[in-house]
Amino acid sequence: MGTLVVLAVVAGLVALAVKSMVKDKKNGKSIQCGGECKNCGGHCH
Repeated sequence: MGTLVVLAVVAGLVALAVKSMVKDKKNGKSIQCGGECKNCGGHCH
């Protein structure tokens, strides 16, 4: 039972991380440079 609870918590955290990454990507932030396009060497828009 404890294993299932831990699995559910970890799965929830992973889902939140992926959701945040997708949201940032839609807002134009790059995963590689963290949204500071002036410092990433041209990888951003």
